[in-house]
Amino acid sequence: MASFYIPLTGLQADSTALNTIANDLSNMNTTAFKAATTNFSDLFYQQIGSTGAGDPIQVGAGSQVASNEIAFSQGSINSTGNATDVALNGNGFFVVGNGAGSEEYSRAGNFSLDSNGNLVSASGLSVLGYPAVNGAVNTNAPLTPINIPVGQVQMPQATNTMSMTTNLNAASAAGTQFPAPVTIYDSLGEPHVATVTFQQTAANTWSYTVALPASEFASKTSTPVTGTMSFDSSGNLASVTPAGGTAQTVGTAAGDIASIPLGFSGLADGASNLSINWNLLGTAGTPTISQVNAASAVSATSQNGYASGQYQSFSIGSDGTVTATYSNGQKQNVGQLALANVANLQGLQLLGDGDYATTLASGAASVGTSGAAGLGTMQDGALEASNVNISAEFSDLIVAQRAFEANAKSVTTFDTVTQDTINMVH
Repeated sequence: MASFYIPLTGLQADSTALNTIANDLSNMNTTAFKAATTNFSDLFYQQIGSTGAGDPIQVGAGSQVASNEIAFSQGSINSTGNATDVALNGNGFFVVGNGAGSEEYSRAGNFSLDSNGNLVSASGLSVLGYPAVNGAVNTNAPLTPINIPVGQVQMPQATNTMSMTTNLNAASAAGTQFPAPVTIYDSLGEPHVATVTFQQTAANTWSYTVALPASEFASKTSTPVTGTMSFDSSGNLASVTPAGGTAQTVGTAAGDIASIPLGFSGLADGASNLSINWNLLGTAGTPTISQVNAASAVSATSQNGYASGQYQSFSIGSDGTVTATYSNGQKQNVGQLALANVANLQGLQLLGDGDYATTLASGAASVGTSGAAGLGTMQDGALEASNVNISAEFSDLIVAQRAFEANAKSVTTFDTVTQDTINMVH
C-alpha cells in the first residue's frame, strides 16, 4: 500500500541522515576527518489523472538519498611537536601504498616509523614520495616509500674544496708571517689542520705555504704547497704564481686562475690522497683575499669535508623534503613527500582509516610536489584536525530527528486509518 510505502522511504532516508550525523560526531577527534552531509531527492511520480485544463495530476512515491556530500574544507592545524606528524595546509592528499602499485590517498598525517625506518600511515601503508641519491631529490623518478636512516652512519666525505676570507696587513714589514689554520678531513673522516702561512716578501706581494704537520704522514715528512700572491694598488688579489709556474691573473676569464690546487699524499692513517681546490673567488666572483692597511685576520673559512656521523633526527620541510640530521652536524635530504589531487573530490571512494581511492567518477590522481599545481604546503610536527562543526551537526540532528518522527507518525496514522476501515467492514 502506497500510504505505508511513502513514509517508509522517508524513514529510510532519515535513518541514513542520522547515521551520517552520528558518524560525523563520532569522528570529531579523528585526524583530518571530513564531515559529510546527506542530501535528499524525491522519487518518481505517478499520474492519476488530469485537470479540466489538461494539467496532469501527479502523486509522489516518497523520498530517497540523493548523495552523501563530503566537505573537503580545511581543518584547523594543531602543533604536536612529533617529527613524524605532518599537517597538510591546502589542497591535495598524501600518497600512501603497500608497494603493489595500488596507491591510496589520505589527509591524515599522523605517521610513524616501522622497524625498518619506513614512514607509514596509521593504516600501516608506506608513505610514498620521491627518492634522494646523495642528498639530491629526483622528482622525475617513480614514487618510493620514504625511508628514514634510523641507526645508520653517514659515511665521511673528504675535503675537496676550501676557501677563506682573509685580509693581509699592507703595512706589515717584509718578512712578516701570518698563519691561518683550516681544519680539513680525509677519506676516513679523520680531521687534519692545514696551516696556510702568508709571508710578505715585498710591497703588495706575499708568499703562501700550505702544509700539514709532518707527524700526519707515514714518512713523517711534510711537503708543502707554495707560491706567491700579488695585489693591486687597491688591495685586491690580482695574480697568483704557483711554485715553479708563471703568474696567472685571478678571475673567471679564459686563462685566469680561480683556485689553487693542493695535494697531500701518504697520510699515516691510510686514507686516500687529499686533492683540494683552494677557491680564491667568492660567490660574486670577487677575490676573498685582500691586502689593506688593517690587521691581518681571517674572518671566515669553509670546506666541504666532514667526519662520519650517527643518525640523530629528521624533519620535514614545507615542500615535503625529508632531511636527516647526523651527529657530525651534517644534514642530508633522504626524500620528498609526494602530494596528489583529483578533478572530482566527491567521486573518491572512502576506505576507512582516513584513506581514499580513486574511481572513474573522481578521475585519475595527478601527483606532484608541495606548492606546485595548486597543491598545498606541509607543516612538520603538526596535525590537521577534523572539520566537523558540532553546532551545525546538532542542528542537523534535530531536523533529522523531527523528520524521522513525522514519517513514523505517518505510518501510525495510516495504520489507524486502515484499522478503522477494517472495523467498518466488520
